[in-house]
Amino acid sequence: MTINPLQGAQFVLAAHRINQLPPDEGAEVAFAGRSNAGKSSALNALTGHKGLARTSKTPGRTQQMVAFSLPPIVHGTALPLVETRLIDLPGYGYAKVPEALREHWRHEIDRYLHERRSLRGVVLIVDIRHPLKEFDRTMLDFCFRTELPCHLLLTKADKLSRNQAAQALAALRKELDVGMPVTAQVFSSAKGTGVEEARAAVMQLLEGNIRSASLIDP
Repeated sequence: MTINPLQGAQFVLAAHRINQLPPDEGAEVAFAGRSNAGKSSALNALTGHKGLARTSKTPGRTQQMVAFSLPPIVHGTALPLVETRLIDLPGYGYAKVPEALREHWRHEIDRYLHERRSLRGVVLIVDIRHPLKEFDRTMLDFCFRTELPCHLLLTKADKLSRNQAAQALAALRKELDVGMPVTAQVFSSAKGTGVEEARAAVMQLLEGNIRSASLIDP
C-alpha cells in the first residue's frame, strides 16, 4: 500500500489578510481556482481527509485564506526539519459576495503571490469540461513571469470518457507555452483518478523539484 505523503494535514487557521497567515518560513503550496472547479474536494482527496476542506453544493464558500499544516520534510539527519503547509486561496469568479469583498481578495491574493517567500508553487484547479478562464490564464501568466512552478489539476475527469479526458489534456498541451514552468494531469476526486500522481507533484513543489515544462499523461 502506497503511503500518502500528505496524510496528517491539519487545519491551522483562516486568514482575512496575508499578515494573519502562519510565519513566512518553511515551504508551502497554494491551491487556487474558480469556486466551482472542485478545489475543496481535491484537497480532501489528496490529503486523505474527507472533512479537511469544507465542501458545499454552493460554490464560493471559501472566502478566506485557509492554512493547513503538513508533516515536516526531512532533508538528511544533519539538517533541520522543514515546516510545510498547504494554503487554500479563496475561490474566484463565482461567489455571490459584495464587490468590495471581491476587490479585497484580488488585492490580497496578488500580495500573497508576490510577497510570500515560503511559497514554492501553485496547484491550479481547472474543470476539465471547460476551457481556461480569465482567472486561470492570469494565474498561469503570473507563474510564467515569476518562474513559479504550477501544477494543473484538470478536475471532474469522471464526467468524461477516458478518451475525452485525454483529448482535453492534449488540447491544453497545445495551448500552454513551451517555456512555462507548468505540469498538468487529469484528476477526479470522486473516482480517485490521478490522486497519487497529484500527491507526488505537490511533494515535488514543496521540495522545489518540479519538472519544468513537462506534462503528466492521464
